[in-house]
Amino acid sequence: MFSYPTVRTSLIFLAIAVAGLLVADIAITTANPWQDLGRFFLGVATPNFFSTEGLATALLRTIAFAFVGVTLGSFFGFLLSLVYRFLPVRIFCAFIRAIHELFWALIFLQFFGFHPLTGVLAIAIPYAGIFAKVYSEILEEADQEPTRLLPPGTGAIAAFLYAKIPDCWVQLRTYTAYRLECGLRSSAILGFVGLPTLGFYLESSFSMGMYSDAGAMLILFYVLIATMPLWLKPKLLPIYILGAPFFLGEGLPIVWGNVERFFTEDIIPAPLRDGEGLAGLMPWLGDVMVTEALPGVWNTVVLTQIALVATGILSLLAFPLISKHFGGPVRRTSGHVLLVIARSTPEYILAYILLQLWGPSMLPAVVALALHNGGIIGHLIGRQSNTIHLRPDAPHGFARYTWELVPRLYRPFLAFLFYRWEIIMRETAILGILGIYTLGFYVDSAIQNIRFDRAMLLILITALLNIGVDALGRYIRRKLALQTMPTC
Repeated sequence: MFSYPTVRTSLIFLAIAVAGLLVADIAITTANPWQDLGRFFLGVATPNFFSTEGLATALLRTIAFAFVGVTLGSFFGFLLSLVYRFLPVRIFCAFIRAIHELFWALIFLQFFGFHPLTGVLAIAIPYAGIFAKVYSEILEEADQEPTRLLPPGTGAIAAFLYAKIPDCWVQLRTYTAYRLECGLRSSAILGFVGLPTLGFYLESSFSMGMYSDAGAMLILFYVLIATMPLWLKPKLLPIYILGAPFFLGEGLPIVWGNVERFFTEDIIPAPLRDGEGLAGLMPWLGDVMVTEALPGVWNTVVLTQIALVATGILSLLAFPLISKHFGGPVRRTSGHVLLVIARSTPEYILAYILLQLWGPSMLPAVVALALHNGGIIGHLIGRQSNTIHLRPDAPHGFARYTWELVPRLYRPFLAFLFYRWEIIMRETAILGILGIYTLGFYVDSAIQNIRFDRAMLLILITALLNIGVDALGRYIRRKLALQTMPTC
């Protein structure tokens, strides 16, 4: 049900988003945006699956990077979850998961080059931090009764394996499967920085106006995600995990001298590297903060807040598409298809497509973030609405939506929305690589100009900003007595 604190918080965030719209760069700058959008949809409707050589290989490598990266991330994340209660571990995990996979890829590209290790580590490292957090919360919320029923003298390891793990196994397995789906999306967008996954061919097709080719790649990706329950069988997992490394490709050999130089020279601030000492460091820091960090942080925060509220509005509009309380099975099936497409399309790919069609501004980023995250939250809230039993005399239509369902779903809806706040900010920062003036734009520019010291400082600022938003989101959920970790 609605309460004064939840309504007040919602209105505050709505007001911030409206204020953000007044200062944001929201515009369509292309000459014929709707004509280009029509050409794109025509390309999706007439896909060409046989024009691009190497498409099957790119699809296999997309799957391979996801499996290897998620496997390593889940393994080390589980180990970290066992000691997650210690503050240094929590800080370490918060830091590594606050840096987006594409930022990690850009870092590793500077010294590993186009080697499979770049893509694997770019997924595995942030995912280890995510797994550590979620696994620890699942283990903490496990029922303690089985542990108390064990015979006296049972060791801690035996109690953990025989009492706690069986009780948490379904949740651990379900979340890991979901994270694998996320890994497939992460793997696909690694192609935008040059790795041989699906995103590489998608970007090439769009840049040449080959919309039928791009449509074929998107359809293949949707089919891959939608059919996961069919091909992702527990009995086949060992085969996938053992076979995936053989499909990563070889890439270029690693020059270990570049690795050493990157850590000992390239990322050292220029004044310290040139012998100017602390006297030259402060002006250097001031220049980076004024010309790059502060504008990047401002645009990142503004875009995040607009996208957060747009996500919330779209989620509330989308959940009836799959709710049993509205319409019949045909409409719900159509709704499921629409939400699967929305939540399966990575924000980065969707923003890239819209930027090509509408031109550079914040609008493509807002729409991309809202569609993807709104599809996720709308799907979860729609599923939760199906657990609600209405009275036989309950109203129908709009009255059912406004008076019966939304008040009952509003608190879990807010829990999901604030839980995704930090994720939306991570994506907002990385969208700068596409030319939007968020922190990612300045990071990418620094790397392009071989100023790795500036790039690393900006990535550090991005991580701290994400950590701060994550902490603020948790604080708001606690103050509103929402679930700390929403589940559905």
